Amino acid sequence: MVTLQIEQNKKYNRLINVLAVAIPVVVSVLLGIRQKVDLGAWTTYLPHINAVINSLTAGLLLAGLYFIKQKNISAHRNAMLLAFTLGSLFLVSYVLYHLSNDSTPFGGQGIVRPVYYFLLISHIILSVVVVWFVLRAVYFALSGQIAKHKAVVRWAYPIWLYVSITGVIVYFMIAPYYRH
Repeated sequence: MVTLQIEQNKKYNRLINVLAVAIPVVVSVLLGIRQKVDLGAWTTYLPHINAVINSLTAGLLLAGLYFIKQKNISAHRNAMLLAFTLGSLFLVSYVLYHLSNDSTPFGGQGIVRPVYYFLLISHIILSVVVVWFVLRAVYFALSGQIAKHKAVVRWAYPIWLYVSITGVIVYFMIAPYYRH
């Protein structure tokens, strides 16, 4: 039984590592495509929807923390799995938007400009980093490896919360510059 567990851990660890590299690489490649695909005018609403998704994700992360502090494991699990689902939906929506629309340049001036770019760059870097942590946290939780889950969540949770919140802040800072 122990051998089977170790082999499963190796298999899933490898899959998590591959996904944690493949997801950002595939997103980068897709975003690097200069020729935009016409998916329709509805895609111009995706940044607004993404802000809602990020807001809901941040709320679910906070709710998940509250539930686990209350030892309500079922509610915690539901909140976190819904946050994970929303994160996945965000990723699809984000790629669809950038495949079909040019990037919006930030028009802010003065002190707000370096603040915006600091938030944007830290958001992007940490959104790449957090994939590995979140995938491991979900795997450890679903496979009942709670000690490992807790250890990885020490990193995954604050990074994921930061990425969700800064996604909303960056949205509000650039929203006035969207073209409709």
